[in-house]
Amino acid sequence: MAKHTFNDENFEAEVLQSNTPVLVDFFASWCGPCQKMAPLVDELSEEMAERVKIGKLNVEEAQMSAGNFQVLSIPTFILFKGGQPVARTEGGQSKEALQSFIEENL
Repeated sequence: MAKHTFNDENFEAEVLQSNTPVLVDFFASWCGPCQKMAPLVDELSEEMAERVKIGKLNVEEAQMSAGNFQVLSIPTFILFKGGQPVARTEGGQSKEALQSFIEENL
């Protein structure tokens, strides 16, 4: 299970005001590709914990946050630095591809 869970109530404090970069996995429980990505996201959350905070946001429970960043398809991954979205990628992918995306944008 993800170490960090984001929602409309904690998004500003946990993501936008974070001193470290934050990767948000926008997902829904019924989404097949999201379910396939979940264990990979959890592994990267552990492996990259010293460099980036990685967590999940359920788009059905946090519609305001998802809408604020125009998340129209899931899974969507957005990397935030200094309170700003700096990079995004969408869809299911390999762990290596997601890790490369994170590292290239840190």
